Amino acid sequence: RGFRKLQAAELKHGRVAMMASIGAVGQHFIKFPWAEKVHGTFGAMNSGEGVFGFVGLFVASGFLELAWRESDDREPGNFGDPLGFNQYNADMRLKEISNGRMAMISMLAIFV
Repeated sequence: RGFRKLQAAELKHGRVAMMASIGAVGQHFIKFPWAEKVHGTFGAMNSGEGVFGFVGLFVASGFLELAWRESDDREPGNFGDPLGFNQYNADMRLKEISNGRMAMISMLAIFV
C-alpha cells in the first residue's frame, strides 16, 4: 500500500509540474484580458488579479481532487479514458512518468 501511494503521488506531482511548466513559459505570450497587469510567474500573487486566478485554480483543483478518486482495482494514476482517445497503454504510461519527472526538474530550474 505504501509504494502504491508514493507512485500515485509521483504521477500527480508530475502531471501538475507538466501543466505548471507550460503555464510558466506560456504566460509570457498569452495574457487573459482581465490580468494584463499581472507580473511574472511567481510575482502574480502580488496583485489582486493574480490572487483571484489562484483562488479559482485552488477551487477547481479541490473539486477535481474530490471528484476523481483512486481505485484499488487499477494501477496508480489510472482514471480510465474519460475522453475516449484509447491511448492509456504501457508505452504512454512510461512516457507520462518520464515527462513528469523532467517537468518536476524543469519547474525547479524555473523557480531557482
